[in-house]
Amino acid sequence: QVQLVESGGGLVQAGGSLRLSCAASGRTFSSYAMGWFRQAPGKEREFVAAISWSGGGTTYADSVKGRFTISRDNAKNTVYLQMNNLKPEDTAVYYCAAGSKGSWRLLTTYDYWGQGTQVTVSS
Repeated sequence: QVQLVESGGGLVQAGGSLRLSCAASGRTFSSYAMGWFRQAPGKEREFVAAISWSGGGTTYADSVKGRFTISRDNAKNTVYLQMNNLKPEDTAVYYCAAGSKGSWRLLTTYDYWGQGTQVTVSS
């Protein structure tokens, strides 16, 4: 069992930066791939970024590639999402998730989800 708690969201102007954190409970955190997803009002939840259990592999949605960086610290049971050059279209609730099998870009891969943190980017 893994419990996830996101933090670091907020209101930022376009071009600004935010760093999201996702703290996990449970001794098996390091065995899970971790993903970040987001959901804007009226839209489906979409993949943002994912990282392997070791941190050696990462993948990003095309819309955030070059602007966002996912990382993890297994000693701290925490995964991060550094978001730079934010755009109004990045406005959404951001969720972290833990998964073990399947494609990292699919929601169904992930077994555990956090409650989400709001990111609002003003123009």
